[in-house]
Amino acid sequence: MAERWKQEWRGKWALITGASAGIGMELAKLLALGGANLVLTARRVDRLQQLAADLTAQHGVKVEVFAADLTRRDAPAEIYTFTAGRNLEIELLINNAGFGAFGNTHEIPLEKMLDMVQVNCTAVVHLTRLYLPAMVERRHGDVMIVASLAGFQPLPYSSEYGATKAFDLIFAEGVAEEMRHFGVRVSALCPGTTTTEFQTVAQQPDRIFRKAESADKVARVGLEALANGKPYVISGFMNKLMKESQRIAPRSLVTRVSAKMMRGNKA
Repeated sequence: MAERWKQEWRGKWALITGASAGIGMELAKLLALGGANLVLTARRVDRLQQLAADLTAQHGVKVEVFAADLTRRDAPAEIYTFTAGRNLEIELLINNAGFGAFGNTHEIPLEKMLDMVQVNCTAVVHLTRLYLPAMVERRHGDVMIVASLAGFQPLPYSSEYGATKAFDLIFAEGVAEEMRHFGVRVSALCPGTTTTEFQTVAQQPDRIFRKAESADKVARVGLEALANGKPYVISGFMNKLMKESQRIAPRSLVTRVSAKMMRGNKA
């Protein structure tokens, strides 16, 4: 891998949502390694403060921390107000925060499903809309949206999550084409199963995560794709192969196979 990303955001400010764990944390570590200054947001401020201290000590970069719960509709505006109040020019916005839920749609708590749409979709649109105008005005800037391999197909037993990630993917691709004329790059990172806390939060069974990629590897793939102007990238050869095979199979068959994989021995 060329690792162009290592020089791309040196000395510039990057904002990462969901930075307290998983892919978001690894993105923060890699960007700090490359000399980027960071604004880290998530709900767990203690984790953010520890990460900020570690990255500052290791790499000498500036790190700001802002606790934000993106299930709240006002949270994106509060994040924007925080960065604007400190005159931070956000060169790279990473919409990483997100979560899923495993089970039958009629059994998943309604509030949890609506919060998922808020975090995975509404907050992504809100933050992107807030930070894009300045990027367009100065004719440079970058946006990464963490979507998922799940966004390419129906995903029974994680139907709501798959639908939110399909939204993220299509939103990113569309905005990427709009922004191309303004020198602003937008890219969707589409991981498959990844070793993070996602499985525990979503309560997905262990069998689905037997061939998970590391969060560090996924983060590297995402940064390199964005640095090279790709509107989306799938991390992992087998994941790419799976996506391509879906194109030639009947959609109904893909859905049934997905359901069997997700359901396992579930009645």
